[in-house]
Amino acid sequence: MSIPSLWVVVEPSNGSLTTTSLELLSHARSLASSVAAITWGNGSSFAAQAGEYGATTLYDVGALDGSLPGVPVASAIAALVQSAGAPDAILIPTSYDGRDIAGRLSARLDRPVLTNVTGLADEGGLVTEHPVFGGTQTVKARFTGEGPGLIVIRAKSFASESAGGAPASVLAAPVGDTAGTGNARIANSHVEERTGPKLEDAAVVVSGGRGLGEAEKYALIEETARLLNGAPGASRAIVDAGWVPYSYQVGQTGKTVKPTVYIACGISGATQHMVGMKGSKNIVAINKDADAPIFQIADFGIVGDVHKVLPALIEALKTRA
Repeated sequence: MSIPSLWVVVEPSNGSLTTTSLELLSHARSLASSVAAITWGNGSSFAAQAGEYGATTLYDVGALDGSLPGVPVASAIAALVQSAGAPDAILIPTSYDGRDIAGRLSARLDRPVLTNVTGLADEGGLVTEHPVFGGTQTVKARFTGEGPGLIVIRAKSFASESAGGAPASVLAAPVGDTAGTGNARIANSHVEERTGPKLEDAAVVVSGGRGLGEAEKYALIEETARLLNGAPGASRAIVDAGWVPYSYQVGQTGKTVKPTVYIACGISGATQHMVGMKGSKNIVAINKDADAPIFQIADFGIVGDVHKVLPALIEALKTRA
């Protein structure tokens, strides 16, 4: 391996590391001779999981005492770069906290950030891949100059695979002085209510688009997803129209999903949407327009009115249950 060292920012969530964090650890393990993880909260509780997916060292920033992660985590990483030596790159998940950490770390280290990364390879040095022009083209980039590369990677870009490694060694990562930037505190947190699996982790995703006609018809999507023990998704068009929350959006500016089955209902197949779901194992498209672009990537296609097809499917699923 020509990459000596990679660090990965791994995010805790509900007593575990996020799926995207495990994906980045797995891929880092395939590229670098040494992989370290950086987390916060109760780091020792994640040592086994971090080690299982490839990290030999886990730096623990510790309790955040009500702070958002951006300021303390970026401060701790910057201090680690000075004391422990800079890795070749630091991999960061594309999330609200991840982007905040990346931006603040960029300012502290005076290093640029490569974002919207969907591919990362060793080509005599790290080379990143970025979809552009709505996903119709892919460009490659690499860092130059001294210091670690800061790379923000989209979810589902890599597979998460256990390596069966031993628990990582846990080392403290002191935050240091954050001056006035560390004064903000979280007053309240609100978790979106949902039933069933998370959109990005679901084995089955049922998504709706403009072809549904009106917001009330989105209930067909939610009912189908529920009966399949899946998650409802949406195209950008109906999110922008206010039919469903942004958290439902699948696509280049939404979430990337790779379920076993993806059912696109009334979605024409704009490139922006297909970038976020084309990696699905089986794609089923339902659209009354036989020339809709979505059929070009679909494994199974139904040319028909979604208002007739979905009720029939729902009835069949209820009968089967």
